[in-house]
Amino acid sequence: MIVNDVVTGIIAIIIAYLLGSIPAAYIVTRILTGKDIRKLGGGNPGARNVFLEVGKAAGVGVGIFDMVKGVIAVVVAVWLLGAPSMTLIDAPETFQMFILGAGLAAVVGHIWSVFLKFTGGNGLATSLGVLAFVMTWELLIAVAFVVLLAVFTRNLILSVNISLLTIPISALLTGKSWLFVVFAIALILVMVINFIPTARAALASAGSGKNLSAELLRRDKDSKKKKRR
Repeated sequence: MIVNDVVTGIIAIIIAYLLGSIPAAYIVTRILTGKDIRKLGGGNPGARNVFLEVGKAAGVGVGIFDMVKGVIAVVVAVWLLGAPSMTLIDAPETFQMFILGAGLAAVVGHIWSVFLKFTGGNGLATSLGVLAFVMTWELLIAVAFVVLLAVFTRNLILSVNISLLTIPISALLTGKSWLFVVFAIALILVMVINFIPTARAALASAGSGKNLSAELLRRDKDSKKKKRR
């Protein structure tokens, strides 16, 4: 791989990070209410908090934007690198590496946005956008697990985080290269690292002998009650 390709790949990753960093939740809330979404509800600058604290239409719009920016980040990387195919499974590993890196950078940008002093949302919507493009079948399998787990846990956020574990396993079973498996594991690690503070707070509130899932659900309900007040 020549130097120009490496430089282009790095540029693609930087652009993806900046695209992911666009704080739609913060911008929309400022425009519609003049308030800082980080000081409303649970304080998370993401689509769900906007949905609860600003309005359903605003929340859905932010969620769609966050997903689309994940897709755009990958498409821009494909375009910049001149990948021979939009189907990554057919592209050389060198192209796959930088394109998947761009997808991960977009998620990192959403979670640790340079425009919000390296804070941000939970990265779920952006991850869905990236995965919809680069690992479509694996995402569909994960969604099926989310639905199944949500029935038992009654907690969508917990179900989503658990279901992420199916993605690298599905990549192996569907014959994807090692780069896709590494990408999926890296994505999970980023999501888990971001989720740790929430889980730690819930565990502390639950105390010994109590159910963590139940405490996460309680915190979820408390957030919704704030909206109704």
